[in-house]
Amino acid sequence: MSLNKNKICIYFSLFFSLIAFAQEVETDSTETKQLDEVIVTATRTVRQLSSLPLPAQLVSKKEIKSVNSLRLSDILNEQTGLITVPDFGGGEGIQLQGLDSQYTLVLIDGVPLIGRSAGTLDISRITVGNIKQIEIVKGASSSLYGSEALGGVINIITENPKYGFNGELNSRVGSFNTLDNSFNLGYRKEKFSVSAFVNSFSSDGYDLNANDALNTVEPFKNHTFNTKLTYNFNENTSLFLSGRYYTQNQDYVASEDLKGESDINEWNAHAKLSHTYNEKWSSYFEFYATRYMADEYLNNTDNSRFSESDFNQLLLRPEIRASYKASEKSDFIGGIGWNHETLKRTDFSTNPEFNSPYAYLQYDTNPTEKLNVILGARFDNHSEYKSQFSPKAALRYKLSNKIAVKGSVGYGFKAPDFRQLYFDFTNSSVGYTVLGYNAVTTAIPQMEANGELANIVVPISEFENELNPENSIGINVGADYRLSNTVKVDLNVFRNNIEDLIDTRVIANKTNGQNVFSYYNVHKVFTQGLEFNVNWKPSNNLKLMGGYQLLFAKDKAAVDAFENGEVYARLTPSSPSFQLKKEDYFGLYNRSRHMANFKIFYTFERWKLDANLRGTYRSKYGLYDTNGNTYLDKYDEFVDGYSTWDIAFNKTLYKNYTLGFGIDNVFGFTDTQNISNISGRIIYGKLNIQI
Repeated sequence: MSLNKNKICIYFSLFFSLIAFAQEVETDSTETKQLDEVIVTATRTVRQLSSLPLPAQLVSKKEIKSVNSLRLSDILNEQTGLITVPDFGGGEGIQLQGLDSQYTLVLIDGVPLIGRSAGTLDISRITVGNIKQIEIVKGASSSLYGSEALGGVINIITENPKYGFNGELNSRVGSFNTLDNSFNLGYRKEKFSVSAFVNSFSSDGYDLNANDALNTVEPFKNHTFNTKLTYNFNENTSLFLSGRYYTQNQDYVASEDLKGESDINEWNAHAKLSHTYNEKWSSYFEFYATRYMADEYLNNTDNSRFSESDFNQLLLRPEIRASYKASEKSDFIGGIGWNHETLKRTDFSTNPEFNSPYAYLQYDTNPTEKLNVILGARFDNHSEYKSQFSPKAALRYKLSNKIAVKGSVGYGFKAPDFRQLYFDFTNSSVGYTVLGYNAVTTAIPQMEANGELANIVVPISEFENELNPENSIGINVGADYRLSNTVKVDLNVFRNNIEDLIDTRVIANKTNGQNVFSYYNVHKVFTQGLEFNVNWKPSNNLKLMGGYQLLFAKDKAAVDAFENGEVYARLTPSSPSFQLKKEDYFGLYNRSRHMANFKIFYTFERWKLDANLRGTYRSKYGLYDTNGNTYLDKYDEFVDGYSTWDIAFNKTLYKNYTLGFGIDNVFGFTDTQNISNISGRIIYGKLNIQI
């Protein structure tokens, strides 16, 4: 870790040198342009998307509405460098630049969602019915957002009401008896605005494998309620209040004899008071509270209780932030805050409580008309792991009116979660045990006293120090190129060096023949590659978009093992083994070397009709080691590459009515063995009414 931080200091010195020798100009070029596409997530300030020195994407409300998607997972899966990864029970996490879903922070209106019961935040629980835009920032962002932003940030910005009284009704019905209804109502005048949003989503689920008694996704029903209120006391002072509630009930089936239900209840409350003191100073005070509760049970055939579990997580976060405009060229933002987090969960050794005060500061300057530099850092002091200092630096240089180059380097971290620290679980049927790192020193002596252990593999003394956060140095270098007024290309090359990855290992053998597992810091991995996007708008009616990602994601210890000739494989269980070469190592599991997307949007103005066709491609990837050497090599079995295509039509009638029709997964692709989040062909119809 110290080596990584030394590297960061060198990068910072280089960036400071650029500032010192740069020439001054009178105005900031980003402020003289019309901010037609603005983004706030990357810098926590309003910035023009095209002027950012960081790799970022924006998905507009217009695109979300035209493709008729229902959940956040549908939209993100069509973006370059992102892929939704299925979790057990049909949930979906997001993989970004080859990094697992637990390394991407997901926000709604700038505040985080919680509820990562197994490390993955299920983004399919988020409706898109009231989304204004989705902002995606790639690369380590812990300098502003702390833990979980190791790989990047996704911020969902919800809609604000227009002036006067307005509303919208949406209803979509489709395959698998899927029904989605939403209603958005808003009112706004000079000083006051209020909005309310309600969504109901249900499905009979689906089954990709008729040979077993279980459905791939069991039937479910969920509801989302969201309200927002703003009040401007005067030109300088305003108040923002919002609340969100989400509830879901789903069938829970483990076998023909074990059936039950799972319930999720989540609420969020967000308050922010903003004040502008003068032309240079402004600040806000923010308070955020959220709770995520999940309960599930299984009953035997006689209705007696077989098992039950619960998950109850609470996060409280006050924060004060200030902005200072030093000149027309330079801005500072800084803040201090405090995270208070608790969790009550079945199979935990205790009811843990996390407390982590933090402070951050960012400097954004345009020392010349062509150069933009951002420097920032954050300090997190945590009650249960080592303090973290997270610096970041980025610059963008405009070579000409058509091309600009940009680069960023930052430190990101992911704190050990409650499960990795406090888990105390024993499988009742198989007999193995999983202990959180902090639970080992008390649980192992107790198990030894009870005669449950045959021998201890890892001394308890190794668990007396703290478990380190996973950390990464993320580097992104790219260019924006505008060939003409109708064609735009952006390219980004990335590298993420991740250290202290948390993995499991056997720490003791039990007398029943099973093992005791716990967590430890071991792995060093990297993801690297390139991604580019092309946008072509030859006319006001036609728009074409395409993107591609090349990815290499590997374990450094595995690379060394292959280079040293230490890895062997067999083509069949009975065939002789042979030595593998460096080029035989494929990389980390569940990563594709190639991913691509293509979208075409066309508007038939005369008929008040718009249509679009979207396709995504994912090349082959491996899920398991199938030849027994513990690595994923080219002689293992792979999931074949595949593509899916979606088509949508929307016809406006009498100005306020829109009828939609579409087919998701037109060619009906499924993989019954490996891909649980692609259900097959979905045919749907949709009605939108503007009030």
